[in-house]
Amino acid sequence: MGLGVSRSSSLVTDPRRYTIVASTSTAIPSGRPTTVTIGKRWREYQGANNWDGLLDPLDDALRSEILRYGEFARVAYTCFDFDHSSPSRSLLRRAGIPDTGYCVTRNLTATSGARLPRWAEPGAPAWFSRCTSWIGYVAECQDEDEIERLGRRDIVISFRGTATCLEWLENLRATLTHLPSVAVPAALGSDAAEPMVERGFWSLFASSSSTRGSLRDQIRQEIRRLIDKYGGRGNPLSLTVTGHSLGAALAVLTAHDITTAFQDAPMVTVVSFGGPRVGNASFRRRLEESGIKVLRIVNTQDVITKVPWLLSKTGWVYADIGRELRLPGQRTANVVACHDLSVYLNLVNQLSANCPLRSLAIRAAASQKQG
Repeated sequence: MGLGVSRSSSLVTDPRRYTIVASTSTAIPSGRPTTVTIGKRWREYQGANNWDGLLDPLDDALRSEILRYGEFARVAYTCFDFDHSSPSRSLLRRAGIPDTGYCVTRNLTATSGARLPRWAEPGAPAWFSRCTSWIGYVAECQDEDEIERLGRRDIVISFRGTATCLEWLENLRATLTHLPSVAVPAALGSDAAEPMVERGFWSLFASSSSTRGSLRDQIRQEIRRLIDKYGGRGNPLSLTVTGHSLGAALAVLTAHDITTAFQDAPMVTVVSFGGPRVGNASFRRRLEESGIKVLRIVNTQDVITKVPWLLSKTGWVYADIGRELRLPGQRTANVVACHDLSVYLNLVNQLSANCPLRSLAIRAAASQKQG
């Protein structure tokens, strides 16, 4: 289950004041140029070696990249209230980060398969019962200087966390459901568990309406177009999927679907923040076998990263996925503060002794403790 608690953080008075960019200074006022060059090491920073030697202590360049993708996730919250009838290409500029080198190529919507109870439907406001909502975007790096710095052309898919009533209902559907058309390899035996994922997350990913295709189909269409446009030509291509909370769960499902649907998919990496568990151990194995790299950013005090809980006769049926970067959050009863995306980004900053926002991170941690 995912909380969506980033847009109104009390820990950062103006979350749009800083643009998180790839720089040794990590968080600097908007408009400053980036300085860290990833270059030929880009596969390493995208997880080719499972981030061995980069997490403890946290490599400065990787920290900058984590924060850069965290900013793309933050923008997904900021843009939720926008009028999306406007051209999507100006989305990042309208969100206050015009100098990323990326351009949004497609808006994404998700449709809930859940419905309100019949007794709640009469008189319910439209926002309360809305089935389809804007949930994220696809952006491609188009700036030649940024492509050179990154060592490849990067495509980002970013998702926000929970924001509507029906999305909350989906979060609570914690039973597991089978993935369609996924066969268990014969080598694992007939008793091997099939890959399964949380029912509510899958519903948001795969459900469609009479007027909108599913989130899965929208992503497939756009990624197919971009692979055809750039695959095998010039600079290497990468896909990075990011999100916070519910968005982190959708990021994992998206990465799995891309590698399943496209045999010519480039390297796919997930950078997730505060993500809940998504599937069972068999699903985790399927992700690992497909070559997907998942960096799961976890606040040790964030309960959302420890759910869903579901027991079977053989024990816990949900499994943690990917390599974890554990953030040392302060113990507090304030569940919302522990899960807030701004707190996550501040805690990542805190891992560097020379960070200009270290004092802000310490104050954020102190606020959690008081809460």
